[in-house]
Amino acid sequence: MEIITKAARMRVIANKLREEDRSVGFVPTMGALHGGHLSMVRDARRMADVVVVSIFVDPAQFRSETDFEQYPRDLARDADQLTPIGVDYVFAPSYDEMYPPGFATHVEVEGLSDKLEGLARPGYFRSVTTALNVLFNIVQPKFAYFGQRDAQQVVIVKKLVRDLHLPVEVVVTPTAREEDGLACSSRNLLLSPEERRAAPVIYRALKLAGELFDGGERSASRIMKAVRKEIEKEPLARIDYIAIADTERLDALEDLTDQNALVSVAVYFGKARLTDNAILTDSKYKSKTSRLKLG
Repeated sequence: MEIITKAARMRVIANKLREEDRSVGFVPTMGALHGGHLSMVRDARRMADVVVVSIFVDPAQFRSETDFEQYPRDLARDADQLTPIGVDYVFAPSYDEMYPPGFATHVEVEGLSDKLEGLARPGYFRSVTTALNVLFNIVQPKFAYFGQRDAQQVVIVKKLVRDLHLPVEVVVTPTAREEDGLACSSRNLLLSPEERRAAPVIYRALKLAGELFDGGERSASRIMKAVRKEIEKEPLARIDYIAIADTERLDALEDLTDQNALVSVAVYFGKARLTDNAILTDSKYKSKTSRLKLG
């Protein structure tokens, strides 16, 4: 496995792989790797000839400078996890490699980036789509892997790829979870022991939403009320938002009859802000291939 820090070197390799007609599976990350990342890498290993993982911590994707500084970084630890599962290249560029001095170009998916997480974090998705567009241009992947835990990001990236005619297939993988249901996230490392024990309440609340839907409930407001009540049973939880939206335009829904719906939550435990979601799908609309219906 080779660790690459220079964009020019990564491009040379990408061009060579393309000339050899070898497909690239790409997993973009911000490091602090967890089971979800590793699951995506394994999928990439099965589907592509070559696997590239990027590790780039973009300050523009954080709510504050303190949040950025507290984000866990350990390239050596990340590399140790990637080596035994078949990663060929780790692309770990500096900020200046990604955005050279004088950089002034941004990519924004309008109509999707200002909803849900975009309301809570203005400008966040513009930084995400700009960074991904740069990475796609450098790495030149055939497949790019994203987890359902970042469902809104998946919808936005699919739109980005369609609109700009990028030769990339977006592969969506199920949310990886700990044994108690907590979604795998780099931010879980910021939880105290007490907060970590409390955090699975998010998963229990989302399971409750699914149970209500499967039982015939089609009122989004009633499902959100039940989700809120479940989370509020945990004193350490502080809800940022709960929303139910459609899975393509991310517009708020009320009547879930004949709809695929995305239940999204963001909850604080101390300084850590955790997000998770569930997709509500009537059995008659469920994909026969088990592919996730997002975007």
